[in-house]
Amino acid sequence: PNPFNPTTKIQFDLPENEFVSINIYNLRGSKVKSLLNTSIDAGYSSIIWDATNDLGQSVSAGMYIYTIQAGSFRQTKKMILLK
Repeated sequence: PNPFNPTTKIQFDLPENEFVSINIYNLRGSKVKSLLNTSIDAGYSSIIWDATNDLGQSVSAGMYIYTIQAGSFRQTKKMILLK
């Protein structure tokens, strides 16, 4: 998803039904947005982040971190928002 403006798609593939959590953080470690926090069926899925925070306000340009957690799997990646 790098770099992106104004939206980005986060894609993932689940081998089995799992509870999935996807969160966006700024570089200070503060949570900006909780994108997903629900049970997802096995298979390919994606979710779009529109560069807003949990209050619906646009976030500033810069680097953000997103984490995906599904069962015991956890992955963290960087993404860059350009405006």
